[in-house]
Amino acid sequence: MTHINRAAIIGGSHGNELTGVYLVKKFQQYPNLINRSTFETLVLLGNPKAIEKGRRYIDKDLNRCFTHQGLQNSLLSSYEDIRAKEIQQLLHPQNQPFVDVIIDLHSTTANMGLSLLLSNMHPLLLQLAAYLSSINPLVKVYFHQQLRGSGFLRSMCELGFVIEVGAVPQGVLDAELFRQTEQLVYAVLDYFEAYNQGKILQKNSTFTLYQYTGVIDYPRNEHGEIEAMIHPQLQFRDYEPLNPGDPVFLTFEGKDIFYDGASTIYPIFINEAAYYEKGIAMHLTQKQLIHDY
Repeated sequence: MTHINRAAIIGGSHGNELTGVYLVKKFQQYPNLINRSTFETLVLLGNPKAIEKGRRYIDKDLNRCFTHQGLQNSLLSSYEDIRAKEIQQLLHPQNQPFVDVIIDLHSTTANMGLSLLLSNMHPLLLQLAAYLSSINPLVKVYFHQQLRGSGFLRSMCELGFVIEVGAVPQGVLDAELFRQTEQLVYAVLDYFEAYNQGKILQKNSTFTLYQYTGVIDYPRNEHGEIEAMIHPQLQFRDYEPLNPGDPVFLTFEGKDIFYDGASTIYPIFINEAAYYEKGIAMHLTQKQLIHDY
């Protein structure tokens, strides 16, 4: 890719994640904040009905509806399946190419701070991650490979990624995280502007990447009911090392359940409220330094 022509900023794919919702509304009201001279910036609210209801979704998780099969299946009639097709048309208008960049804004109840979620290792995304990490040491970079059409909105284009911020409760605005997310969006747009102009903004070529290795669920009984909680020593410790023998869960009877893996891992999305229904207590990652891209 030699030039970025169109970028999309999307908030409110989950209707109760208000940081992205109100940032998009601000950008719609003050488009000069996101206008750049070398590319067009589109902003949209992902799930208007869920936003109105203050819920994550109406029928199903919109951020799992962007599969090739689902987008091509006219028989799918849930609100989110229909909305996914509408978003696809907005991102790929007739007689125009698909947007070059998707910036998908999310928030989490987990203590993720400012996180950049990448679905592929495109060199430009890695350069962007290195730059953002260098200008703001609070930025963490998480890589979870998602093939094109895997269902996630960000997987619809090669330069799609998520800005995930937390911890913030569902349906709540946190002013500091709002401000930090806003500044990160401007830094992203400025980077792509400089890229289009042939300028190099790189300050540091090495950065830390947390690579997805899997997920674990809460301990459950034969009826599927949770039998243990995130251990108090692990709660809010996203991106921190979890060593063999460290406590992971605490049963309702007060018994510790320990991590029995062979090596240190770095959990994230710890105790994310929206993941209870998905059977996920946390994501597991390995930490590595990235310097060749």
